[in-house]
Amino acid sequence: VQLQATGGGLVQAGGSLRLSCAASGSIFSINVMGWYRQAPGKQRELVAVITNGGGSTNYADSVKGRFTISRDNAKNTVYLQMNSLKPEDTAVYYCFFAGSLNNYWGQGTLVTVSS
Repeated sequence: VQLQATGGGLVQAGGSLRLSCAASGSIFSINVMGWYRQAPGKQRELVAVITNGGGSTNYADSVKGRFTISRDNAKNTVYLQMNSLKPEDTAVYYCFFAGSLNNYWGQGTLVTVSS
């Protein structure tokens, strides 16, 4: 099983990007999907999570009101819509699927927000 994260890139402050994370292969018993990010010289930060069942979401305070996480279970894909981007959002974004039996990680996609 592999997670492929796409959608990163360079955007001006105030702009938007949509990240996607698609799982290939068979995945079972996934409970939570989400995104972390890590900026240069900073600790990894949990950005957003969504439960696989009810679709409940939770966000870091730093992105609330600007980012939206969603999922498409039929496609084994989780998305992160990022609006009103700020230079401090610049980081490598990593997706993950956390399950009862295994956890899976994407390779990371770089988001750069210019001022």
